[in-house]
Amino acid sequence: MIVTLTPNPSHDRTVTLTSPLVPGAVQRAESVISQAGGKGVNISRASVAAGIPSIAVLPATKDDPFVLELLTAGIDCRPVHHGGALRVNITISDPDGTTTKLNSPGPTATPEMLAGLVEMLRRRAASADWIVLAGSLPPGAPVEWYADLVAGLRGSSARIAVDTSDAPLRALVERLDAGAPHLMKPNGEELASFTGGDPDLLESDPEAAATAALTLVDRGVDAVLATLGPHGAVLVTAAGAWHATPPPTSVVSTVGAGDSSLFGYLLGDIRNRTPDQRLALAVAYGSAAAGLPGTTIPHPSQVRPELVSVRDLNLTLGG
Repeated sequence: MIVTLTPNPSHDRTVTLTSPLVPGAVQRAESVISQAGGKGVNISRASVAAGIPSIAVLPATKDDPFVLELLTAGIDCRPVHHGGALRVNITISDPDGTTTKLNSPGPTATPEMLAGLVEMLRRRAASADWIVLAGSLPPGAPVEWYADLVAGLRGSSARIAVDTSDAPLRALVERLDAGAPHLMKPNGEELASFTGGDPDLLESDPEAAATAALTLVDRGVDAVLATLGPHGAVLVTAAGAWHATPPPTSVVSTVGAGDSSLFGYLLGDIRNRTPDQRLALAVAYGSAAAGLPGTTIPHPSQVRPELVSVRDLNLTLGG
């Protein structure tokens, strides 16, 4: 069972252009796709498609079209009441796969809503293999909220994965000593935000990315899955470090690729795969997602881990 939390869900609308985006111009769209989204929601979609039970926890009214869309798709959605209208995120996709994202802030969180989300997760923790805390925080939520949530959930039997960025990520890293998640999934830019490294270097150099990720493992995180865009991903644990290269992919949209990668790793863990096999599955899922339009989540039949190349990285561990 994978329980996901999306504290700031969104209606994701992807506009696919027939020619590259030109600011200030009038352009024609080839298609417009709208889907209930958010990082945790995307992971729950992938989980259901792979036959793994999942519960999606998020703030919304029970009769919100967002909730009804997820229920219709077979996703067990547990909304915590929140009266604000959900945000709309717009992705503009060029023919070459370049994406421009316009993310709105979302409704302001209330103390009652945040407390309700925490309680909902606590109720589900005993039956979960993984609890995934994913995405941005809504306006009004303390930047330390994820860090506090991780510390509060560490006493449960569920393992905790976190995928976030900016101030909530920095706050989590600052408080790892008080409670580290079992898994973190930063990208190169996010690794640089708390290590002070060059984001372009970290994304293009797997050894540099793995060295940066090792700082999290040394502070108590069990595993760090760092996604590096076209350069694949690295996995670092106390037992070793690996780099995986994706198969050749015709990129259509990178939106949701990181979420798919995170699910691939979780799926490999639930199926008791070795670390290198989990990494291969993560990269295969991310690569498959990048070849699909909008925020489309790949079906297992579209995922080809056997085409992913994995190699050991020689790092000094436990330093």
